[in-house]
Amino acid sequence: MALDINKIRNDFPILKRQVHNKPFAYFDNAATTQKPNSVIDRMDKVYRETNSNIHRGVHYLSDITTRDFEAARDTVRRFINARHDHEIIFTPGTTSGINLVAFSFGERYVSEGDEIIISAMEHHANIVPWQMLCERKGARLRVIPMNDKGELLLDEFDKLFTSGTRLVSVTQVANSIGSVNPVKQIIELSHRHGVKVLIDGAQAVQHGYVDVQELDADFYVFSGHKMYGPTGIGVLYGKEEILEEMPPYQTGGEMVDNVSFEKTTFNRLPFRFEAGTPNYTGAIGLAAAIDYLEATGLDDIAAYEKDLLEYGTRQLSEIDGLHLYGRAKDKISILSFVLDDIHPFDAGMVIDKHGIAVRTGTHCAQPLMDRFGIRGTIRASLAFYNTREELDRLREAVEKTIQMFK
Repeated sequence: MALDINKIRNDFPILKRQVHNKPFAYFDNAATTQKPNSVIDRMDKVYRETNSNIHRGVHYLSDITTRDFEAARDTVRRFINARHDHEIIFTPGTTSGINLVAFSFGERYVSEGDEIIISAMEHHANIVPWQMLCERKGARLRVIPMNDKGELLLDEFDKLFTSGTRLVSVTQVANSIGSVNPVKQIIELSHRHGVKVLIDGAQAVQHGYVDVQELDADFYVFSGHKMYGPTGIGVLYGKEEILEEMPPYQTGGEMVDNVSFEKTTFNRLPFRFEAGTPNYTGAIGLAAAIDYLEATGLDDIAAYEKDLLEYGTRQLSEIDGLHLYGRAKDKISILSFVLDDIHPFDAGMVIDKHGIAVRTGTHCAQPLMDRFGIRGTIRASLAFYNTREELDRLREAVEKTIQMFK
């Protein structure tokens, strides 16, 4: 079933606005996606009708909100096919989930002389927490190299393992260039070495099906705001047997069982890792976003975005002086490019005057930019509410930008 693009665009109220007196074209979806009415309305309903702190209240509103919050957890579990609801930890986002694992798993299992493996195309959020862990523990960070197309070199990856390797943490999809990494193969290879794996799925879950059991991922993290849900909510999935062995990351409130001045005992999963008042409105909004994606059809979304990517690649490739980065065989709908002798920031500002939102800079992936020997790119990241007509406008805006700087 093909997508009804007009209906979809009507579901997103922000797409109706104008910017600089021109129709708004939003190509910054890798940074954050826009929100459909169903998500906005669901969160509005919480605040207007049922708002109350959860789990420990015995009154009517608390009971309703608690049930909706835990139903949201089950929606996430089903969406990524986890075995148990208590394997779903709500976090403020992907970055928070990675930090949780770096501190909790890292404190328990990483010692002086051990090693953590990441890849050359990671977001800073999947670099810096491991660097800090290595500094605390006297461990070492190792990096999977990639080729000029933006593909990881798995033969070189296999050579990085030692008896001291404790964790592999890699992105499923590179936020800067769109490369889709073979994470199932990465997980299988890591497990053969007895090493646990964290997958950063922030740029993956909104583009297709994710099955954490089929992947056999030990940890999987993602954010609501990149999949048409609210900001400030994310998910850490972890295998039950691993989470049970990990010490709490933050303390207070929801994560305690019994507190005395002599000793504190901690709550069971998943609450042990959800200190304080959870973002229950965000979790309920995330569930609404999942419902919207599933009702739209993830297969149809993936096919439509693939068509957009191919069309956009053809359009931009015909522009003299434009150079695309990220030509992996398997990639999602991200067009990352530079223009001869024009700084990405300057180009992005001019493109904005045409009512078109793109992102410029290093995209929190400075080591990848260093690998390519560039100072940054202009990134147009596409979603299923974008159109070919908008890509035509992007091409026209880029051509006018080049002419202006000439």
